Amino acid sequence: MALVDVAKCCLDSLSGISEHIKDSTLYIDGGCTESFQYLGAFPLLLSLGACAVCSLENMSPLDMVADWNSKLHPRRDVTIMTSRLLSDAHRYILRCLSSHQLVRRCTVYTCISEIAHSAYPDSPLGPDAFREYETLLIQDFEELVKNRDTKARQSKGVNSPEDVTFGDEGWSRFPSSEEDGPNKEASSTGRDSYEENFSGHKDDIGSRLVVSVHHFPCILCPLSPRAFVLPSEGSMAEAFLQHGHEYSISQGLPPLSTGVPLDGEDIPPGAILTAHFIYHLAAKMDLKMEIFSLGDLSKSVGKVLTDMSSLYDVGRRKRSAGLLLVDRTLDLLTPCCHGDSLVDRIFSSLPRRERLVPAVNMRGSQSQLKQGTGNLQRAPLDVQIRLAEILCEDGKVESIPLLNRTSAFLSGWDSGGLASQMSSSVMLNFDGHNKESIGLSLEPLNGSLVSIETFRGTPFLEALLDRRTKDGTILIKKWLQESLRRENISVNIKIRPGYATKSELLSMIKALSKSQSSLIRNKGLIQLAAATIVALDEQHSARWDAFISAERMLSVSAGDTSQSLAAQIGDLLHKSVLVGSLRGKNGQTGKSNGLLSFSDTLLLTLVGYILAGENFPTSGSGVPFSWQEEHSLKEALVEAIIENPSIAELKFLDGLMEELDANRKRSRSDKSKETSAKESLTDDFDDDQWDSWGDEDVKNKDHAYGDMQLKLELHDRVDNLFKFLHKLSSSKSKRNILGEGMSTLDSSFNSDSSLNKGLLYKLLTRLLNKSDIPGLEYHSSTVGRLFKSGFGRFGLGQAKPSLSDQDVIMVFVIGGINGLEVREVQEAVSESGRPDMQLILGGTTLLTPDDMVDLLLGQSSYS
Repeated sequence: MALVDVAKCCLDSLSGISEHIKDSTLYIDGGCTESFQYLGAFPLLLSLGACAVCSLENMSPLDMVADWNSKLHPRRDVTIMTSRLLSDAHRYILRCLSSHQLVRRCTVYTCISEIAHSAYPDSPLGPDAFREYETLLIQDFEELVKNRDTKARQSKGVNSPEDVTFGDEGWSRFPSSEEDGPNKEASSTGRDSYEENFSGHKDDIGSRLVVSVHHFPCILCPLSPRAFVLPSEGSMAEAFLQHGHEYSISQGLPPLSTGVPLDGEDIPPGAILTAHFIYHLAAKMDLKMEIFSLGDLSKSVGKVLTDMSSLYDVGRRKRSAGLLLVDRTLDLLTPCCHGDSLVDRIFSSLPRRERLVPAVNMRGSQSQLKQGTGNLQRAPLDVQIRLAEILCEDGKVESIPLLNRTSAFLSGWDSGGLASQMSSSVMLNFDGHNKESIGLSLEPLNGSLVSIETFRGTPFLEALLDRRTKDGTILIKKWLQESLRRENISVNIKIRPGYATKSELLSMIKALSKSQSSLIRNKGLIQLAAATIVALDEQHSARWDAFISAERMLSVSAGDTSQSLAAQIGDLLHKSVLVGSLRGKNGQTGKSNGLLSFSDTLLLTLVGYILAGENFPTSGSGVPFSWQEEHSLKEALVEAIIENPSIAELKFLDGLMEELDANRKRSRSDKSKETSAKESLTDDFDDDQWDSWGDEDVKNKDHAYGDMQLKLELHDRVDNLFKFLHKLSSSKSKRNILGEGMSTLDSSFNSDSSLNKGLLYKLLTRLLNKSDIPGLEYHSSTVGRLFKSGFGRFGLGQAKPSLSDQDVIMVFVIGGINGLEVREVQEAVSESGRPDMQLILGGTTLLTPDDMVDLLLGQSSYS
């Protein structure tokens, strides 16, 4: 039986389109870049014959001369791969074509199918979307070239390049001629000479451009061969997963389940794109899905998938597999908590790459929020590892020979005045973003968690996903020792068996990096070890451990009484006031010494209310705590907001940040004045001081009135926040969601270790043991429904399949997964005694606790 491997499926799909990659300049957008980085696909693309692989959003003048030595092909081919809707990628595609004036053929691959384009709300393309876009792109390109030629004739002999600026619209006919594209005079020297050699082709530019649009569904980020998430900058991950209604909690999460699946126009755009993606991915893997769902949005996605399967899969012979769709909102606790996962620690500790597109085509953002369409901003999956800072000795970066040589090589690009030539190019005027498009200012030894230099990057990450933090660090230590033996390098430090320390890992990667050849050969492992060192650093590990301790205390209190849990939450809020005041005095705004910030305390408050909903579903009228308990919590939260010098971007505080900052500055100045007044009490008072006494009293009354207004407004905002918290706590207490499903599921696990597992572990354990899951819905195909309703009268009914009978099961969590769940899912499979069964876990995105704070309390939330 062939093994299911999503990474191999994607690489094979790239090889299948080699005829469009060979001898072409390949442009990929941010989502494809992220996907290919996790796939390790860049060496494959070059081996397939791509002349160059370039960024679609951040074009460079050097892109046009990447194949300058190819004199046999005066007209070039351009292939574009995008993870976005064609309407959103259009301005980048058109700008790319306008820069390549000798382009002959343009092939566009999008990961969103033709039917999904037409089904997407407010899409400008119809059922024949790809053909319509081919026509529109040629028309826009011809108009662009015509306007540029007209302007060139008018300004003949004048070298006055115009800046290029594009509007924020993702789909529109491009602006007038002066804003359409770069002039010929603004291009690089290599491009000018290239055009002069083939000037005879200028007359038919545009008129003979051949455009073809195709569907390429395999744009995903495999964390391992059997675990994946969607690219953060793709349309599928950025599309809204719910409209704003009573049970909505965030645009990036499914709505709370009510037992009534969405239908028709109520289905959010993210659900539509997710359904089409899963269907085409299963088709690429040659799988025929038996679809099961748990949760309202998952049921809607399952219905869309069933309708598609009924249309296209009749008569096809494919390998049978089970698909389980699960709403993330059925288990909000797991991604909010800090589990025992080294991968989750790394993703939470390391900085992320900046988004290539900071604001993604937010057309009429206010109207979109009302209609439920638009784009989220997910955190990029590409974590940044600053190797130069870790490898340098005594703070001297010059001690790394490879860094010196690489810096000298990069500085050579600027020696010919390239920066001055680029100053009038497209990139330096495109939204003012990422102006150094060729990487002149990038640190040469900056790395990422998944190395693009070697195919070994993904197996490294796969092995770490299946292990806890301690086991993962020991495994990395073992890999480093094997590499040192292979390179015949000795380390001047005693390596003790067992748990790996930060100093041991640091000494080993420095030894591996002393040789330039050794550094290049082992860079993937060195990057992973460096990321582990950052995660084990006291600043990050102390904060993570403080979270674990606080979450454990909340869990213990939740098993006692509601008063105990409320007191624990209040204690955390009071501590955040103390931490905020200390940081304000010391002028610190960051997270250090394991102290939890105000934002961290809010996350713990979310955890506490979710736990309260699980343990005290009948306390009060829809409220887990008594009125007195909640009143004290609200007062503590108001005090925490006032005292903290820095507050994260929280939606429920929109419009109050300036007033809060002014109040803090005013309170500090008042305290300093009080201190100086106490010091001067021993001095004699003169008449002038008594004369000003009345004026000071009036000013104090004005301040008191302003503070009172601010506190009243804060109380209103906090009241609304607690209504949102009540909604979160009610997500588990509603008995009509899955019948008695959730309570039955939890009660079946007796041991504490199993009880603390996430929902996916509990679901799979019961399913693989052939136990019933209340609320689990099976989506039968059209043929199955026909047997059930028609032929069933004659005893020819079709039996309902069981998910546990399938040899291949794909679990997809709508809303996202975390690294801990990947390990727990594999544990459930190994404990089932089914070594032959293959399980694939997928999700909308990779979630960290900080991501959950942003989703539930940030700008995309409904708090």
